[in-house]
Amino acid sequence: MTREDIIKTENKVYSRPKLLLDNTMHYCPGCSHGVVHKIVAEVIDELGLEHNAIGVAPVGCAVFAYNYIDIDWIEAAHGRAPAVASAVARLQPDNVVFTYQGDGDLAAIGTAESIHACNRGENIVIIFINNGIYGMTGGQMAPTTLEGMKTSTTPYGRRADLNGYPLKITDMITLLDGTCLVSRQAVHTPAAVRNAKKAIKQAFINAREKRGTSFIEIVSTCNSGWKMSPEKANKWMEENMFAKYPLGELKNTVKE
Repeated sequence: MTREDIIKTENKVYSRPKLLLDNTMHYCPGCSHGVVHKIVAEVIDELGLEHNAIGVAPVGCAVFAYNYIDIDWIEAAHGRAPAVASAVARLQPDNVVFTYQGDGDLAAIGTAESIHACNRGENIVIIFINNGIYGMTGGQMAPTTLEGMKTSTTPYGRRADLNGYPLKITDMITLLDGTCLVSRQAVHTPAAVRNAKKAIKQAFINAREKRGTSFIEIVSTCNSGWKMSPEKANKWMEENMFAKYPLGELKNTVKE
């Protein structure tokens, strides 16, 4: 068998998503954002939505997502992505609209926008990156920071009596009638990536079919903010984050 016999389309096992631009990402080495970006690009391509997908990115580490996924994007004010996405989905119902938000955005300054968009059942996808910290602005405590977890604003660890409890906003979203899919996944292993892609793909299908709001949380790492190597950050996430934010499908009103 020659090299030409091997390098054929029918033998291809993997290729770079065509919507993932060939730009050097600004994310820290080991960051989960790059993997999630790849999944989103693959899903949009596989569903043939490259001309009908509109992403909304607010303030956060992924504010430059438009540099990496070759679709239309809108920049939203901090926390306001679901409100902007709601307007776009209503004004352009033939398009599939999604937000890409971090925990400091969605679960803090954007709590009201997130909850009410989900409660209204807007035909959008919300992708929620939860790394338990404000990654972009200096590693401050976020609503999802675990008890005892050290950050730049809780150097001795988060205390419930002083800082409140970690916010499990995805569990809250599950209770809202407007949501058709609520899922919590991760991307730290190949198996986890497959599960995350399955959930995100179902979410985009739901938006296309006008079934209501799909909410996908990705429990992630921030090895720079956590002051760990990527490998240790993944291990710490497994041992600590998953206990508070267990993976799995929390709600699915439409089984495919």
